[in-house]
Amino acid sequence: MAVDTKPKTTELSLDPQIKEMMEVGLHFGHKTSKTHPNMLPFIEGVRNTIHIIDLEKSKARLNEVLEALVTLREEGKVILLVGTKVQVKDIVKALAEELNFPYVSERWIGGMLTNFDIITKRVERLKELEEKKTGEKYKELTKKDRARFDKELSKLDTKFGGIKSLEKLPDAVFIFDVDWNALAASEAKRKGIPTFGLVDTNIDPNIVDEAIPANDDAILALKYVADQIKEKLGSIKPKEEKKEEKE
Repeated sequence: MAVDTKPKTTELSLDPQIKEMMEVGLHFGHKTSKTHPNMLPFIEGVRNTIHIIDLEKSKARLNEVLEALVTLREEGKVILLVGTKVQVKDIVKALAEELNFPYVSERWIGGMLTNFDIITKRVERLKELEEKKTGEKYKELTKKDRARFDKELSKLDTKFGGIKSLEKLPDAVFIFDVDWNALAASEAKRKGIPTFGLVDTNIDPNIVDEAIPANDDAILALKYVADQIKEKLGSIKPKEEKKEEKE
């Protein structure tokens, strides 16, 4: 597929949403030599050997995904957020805590979804240690034993702290860095869990069920997407919570 070497992005700047996307650099892809062939339909030009993402398609895909997430949230479904790149991990953690969603912002642990029962046991161990730390027995530990205790607690919290509320498999997974977390998408698909994610020009968009063509390296671009999710889902109360309020 031939790609136009004269990007039309500037012609779209009158659209408020696309203008915002341009300002955060959502349209900047990777060098043309690194482009995945399946991403060509989402590319609208080249600028200084860099592929430029078609923001009309990014806007359409983003809005479609946001609508799907809103529906899931309204139905009380559990959405797992994933993002472990240095530039996105803090964004993912902040978004998850704001929305009270489970999340993975450190390294994805193989089997987190496909061996969920085993992972659950590790989470239970984390909760057990957290509870013990507030008790009298912790205070009675020797300095050496306390250091060993804290080390295990810290290690478990780093790995599983974001999924302590995950009592069952999530109903959907949103991945901010598909290239780093293709395993997460693969495990979700094996368990029949819908996947959403940002895909830069060097990524196969078919790794996730619903792909949003976007720069997944720029902090501003990543924060823009996170803010869109927060804006759309932040004020939504799941059906269960609405029912409890009426009662």
